[in-house]
Amino acid sequence: MKKISAIILSLSAILAVASCGSKGGATLTKSGLDPQNFVGEYNGAKTALYTLTNEAGMEVCITNFGGRIVSVTVPDKNGEPKDVVLGFDKVSDYFPENNASDFGAAIGRYANRINQGQITIDGVTTQLPQNNFGHCLHGGPTGWQYQVYEVVEADNSHLKLLRVSPDGDNNFPGEVKAYVTYTLTADCKIDIKYEATTSAPTVINMTNHSYFNLAGDPANHKITEDIMYVNSTTYTPVDNTYMTTGEIVPVAGTPFDFTTAHAISDGITADNEQIRNGNGYDHNWVLDTNCDITKVAVELYCPTSGIDLKVYTDEPGIQIYSGNFLDGTATGKKGIVYQQRTGICLETQHYPDSPNKPQWPSVVLRPGETYSSHCIFAFSTK
Repeated sequence: MKKISAIILSLSAILAVASCGSKGGATLTKSGLDPQNFVGEYNGAKTALYTLTNEAGMEVCITNFGGRIVSVTVPDKNGEPKDVVLGFDKVSDYFPENNASDFGAAIGRYANRINQGQITIDGVTTQLPQNNFGHCLHGGPTGWQYQVYEVVEADNSHLKLLRVSPDGDNNFPGEVKAYVTYTLTADCKIDIKYEATTSAPTVINMTNHSYFNLAGDPANHKITEDIMYVNSTTYTPVDNTYMTTGEIVPVAGTPFDFTTAHAISDGITADNEQIRNGNGYDHNWVLDTNCDITKVAVELYCPTSGIDLKVYTDEPGIQIYSGNFLDGTATGKKGIVYQQRTGICLETQHYPDSPNKPQWPSVVLRPGETYSSHCIFAFSTK
């Protein structure tokens, strides 16, 4: 039975990397990727590209290196296909020695920052790596975005990945088995589900780190031109090291008020301490959705392309990062140089540094429990 299952999985993987279009004898995806450029190896584990499609003309390409979304192709208001996320043309460009980036990644164990890299569980304090202004960011310097996920299931509509993180991985306690399942629905939703179990008490907070450019034109279009709505009346301010202060404050009267949809450019350059501290938007909004997956958390609309993105989640917060540190040093797909604010991240999550702020929703996972998180990226046109 194991041999038959392996054969079926191999055939599914072949179907998953199949695409539409060819150039120079190579079969390309709709977004122009060559799947052969993602066939490789990292730390002894095999990498590949997996392609999800639907009859509405949408395509999502994912590599199991870091569980990364490489491209998302959706029709614009004129029916023209647009690739609306940033990324690279080949898997080796994602390797940390070439580009230390989070483009499209399934982040773990802990998305966002942990203050001074310290967590205390049941009276035991653990020192984690300090890889960002003295804090632990996105699971440390060798977080899951730089690891190869095992492919558990693969076909043309969904991909299920597994990451087995050993006890002591970046000093985090407990062996964790984490699953990420990407599903492309018929009505153009990317449905992402996370699950995890642990052998010892630990903390976990997973998310997807795609950079969206809904114009599909990062060479010419900045996300500041887009219109955004955030279903939130409060947010968590940060200090000048991007660390949450522990406060939850109203957005009213500040550049963080998107309770009425308006252009991102309206407040991103405001003379505001929090804008200065974040170098733009790099903050967690406390959602007013009450963890209801049926309620819109964020809506982003690009007038240029007519493409609209709605984000749904059962998480209590969402980190909105406006690509402040993109600086032209990364050359992405089709040779496009990624400049500041050519992509925006909408990271559904528990709040940053929750392990050190007991007044906030807990991120502790214990043996016998199952962590779960659900995010939906729903695309349409206006």
